[in-house]
Amino acid sequence: MKAKDFKELTKEELMKKRKDLKEELFNLRFQHSTGQLENTARMNTLKKDVARIETVLSAKE
Repeated sequence: MKAKDFKELTKEELMKKRKDLKEELFNLRFQHSTGQLENTARMNTLKKDVARIETVLSAKE
């Protein structure tokens, strides 16, 4: 998602989205460590999305 899309969400929605992305990232890390992950680029995308959400959250405060 783009930062513009995150700016349109409320604070509660952003916090829920961040929690969901972090859980997905944890699962991908687990798959990566066991050698089951095929698309490693998804990890970088999730990390960047989490950072975008945290940036928008700090700007809203």
